[in-house]
This record gives sequence, C-alpha cells and structure tokens, in this order.
Amino acid sequence: MMVVTSESIANKRIVRTLGIVRGNTVRARHIGKDILAGLRNIVGGEVHEYAKLVAESREQSLDRMMAEAKALGANAVITTRFTTSVLMGGAAELLAIGTAVVIEDI
Repeated sequence: MMVVTSESIANKRIVRTLGIVRGNTVRARHIGKDILAGLRNIVGGEVHEYAKLVAESREQSLDRMMAEAKALGANAVITTRFTTSVLMGGAAELLAIGTAVVIEDI
C-alpha cells in the first residue's frame, strides 16, 4: 500500500475516495529507560532510548492506519499526517491520520 503526505501521487489517478483512516498507539515510558535517558541528558547527545520508542510508535500507528484503509478497500493513503498528545505523566499517544483512496495508473 502506498502512503504519502501529498494530496496526489505522480502517475496515478484517484478513482475513489473512501474517507479518513487513522491508527494510534499509546506508549508509556519505562523506568529503566528513564534512568538511562536521564544520565544521557547530563552528558548530552541523542536520547536513543526515547528515539527508539518514538520510531516504534510511529510504525505501529502507520500499520494500524494502513490496516483500516485496507479494510475499506483502499490501495493508498494520501495526506498522511502525524500528531502526538500527552495523556498523563509518562504516557503519550501518537496518531497517524490520512485519506484512504483507490488509485490506478494514468
């Protein structure tokens, strides 16, 4: 399935728009990772523990959004966006949202 952030796909024609699709995940921090991240914050540099957590969350959200699009009969998702929100101390939601479409070659 093709997933893009644009409103169109080069050399493809949108033949049907199926609607908004979304996928989300809520992740909580882990005390062990928090300790390592705190130490890394003191000496500086990338906080690998959190970078990995965000990357995993993004992939899971995309997978869930694509599954919803596939269930509608889509073969692509356009205008894909990500958003995050903090639900409580130490837990955050990552949401992927887009428009499910059926495309064909021009």
